Amino acid sequence: MIQLIDIARQFRDDENGAAMVEYSILIGIIAGAAILAIVAIGGWVSGRFTGLCSILDGKGVLSTTATGTCKASAGTGT
Repeated sequence: MIQLIDIARQFRDDENGAAMVEYSILIGIIAGAAILAIVAIGGWVSGRFTGLCSILDGKGVLSTTATGTCKASAGTGT
């Protein structure tokens, strides 16, 4: 019986499992924030390139020969 009580006390005093859960939650929060930041920055950059593409569409190197094309959806240009 005393052995059972000692095992129960050790189990009660052991905080390794609680620390692991806390670190797991913290890692999850950090990973979520990183993914959210990457998605937000990717959308912002994509919008900037689409705007730039629409400005440059139809303009060539020389203003008299405006033959350049820019397709933002395909990501191509000439």
